[in-house]
Amino acid sequence: MDFMRLLKSIEELLYELVSWLLFYPLTMWRTLRQPQAMMRYADMELTDDVSEQYTDTLSPPLFLLITLMLAHGVELALVNQTTPWAPPPLLASDSNLLMFRAVSFSILPLLMAVRLLRHKGARLTRDTLRPPFYSQCYVAAPFALVLSVGMLLARTESHTARIAGLACVFVAFTWYVIVEIRWFRTDLGLSTISAALYVVWTLLLALIAVLLLGAAMVYGTGAAPL
Repeated sequence: MDFMRLLKSIEELLYELVSWLLFYPLTMWRTLRQPQAMMRYADMELTDDVSEQYTDTLSPPLFLLITLMLAHGVELALVNQTTPWAPPPLLASDSNLLMFRAVSFSILPLLMAVRLLRHKGARLTRDTLRPPFYSQCYVAAPFALVLSVGMLLARTESHTARIAGLACVFVAFTWYVIVEIRWFRTDLGLSTISAALYVVWTLLLALIAVLLLGAAMVYGTGAAPL
C-alpha cells in the first residue's frame, strides 16, 4: 500500500509539473492581455473551495515564483555574455540569489496590497491581505521577467544589447505603472494623479526595502561590501 501511495504521489507530481508547461504561458498571455481582468479573477477565485481555485491558470504566487525561476535561468544561460560583475559573496550562490530575488519581487505586491487596505481603512490581517496580494502577484510576474532580462542585457558589452536592455526596463516600468494606476483608480475611486502618486511612492518604498534587505543579508553574514 505504501508503494502504491508513493506511485500515486509521483504520478500527481508529474502531472502537475507537465501541466505548468501549458498553463504558465496561458497565464502569462492572459495577464499581459487583460491585467485588470486577471487581478479581479485572482480575487474571485479565493472565494471558491480550495480544490476549485485557479483550475484554468496557475495560482498567483506560483506564477510569480516560476517566472522568477525562469528569469534566473535566463541569467545563468547568458551570464558569460555579461560584463564582469562580482556579486556579494552571499549572493554568489545560485540558491541564495534566487531566494533574494523571490523575496525582493514579493515585496512590491505586498506593499501595493497593504497600501490598498490602508486607504480603504480595512483591518490588516492575513485574510484581508491575501486577495490584494494574490492580485498583485499576477502583474508583478511579467514586470519581474522583463525587468530582469532588461537589466541583464544592460550589463552586456554589446552596445545594441545595452540599448535593448534599457528599452526592456523602460517598457516594464511603463506597463507596470499604468496597470497599477488603473488598479488604484478603479478600486479606490482615486483620480489618475492621486493614483499615480500612490504607485510612485509605493515603488520607492519597495526599492528602499529591497536595498535594506540586501544590505541586511550581506552584513548579517559578515560579508564585506564590494
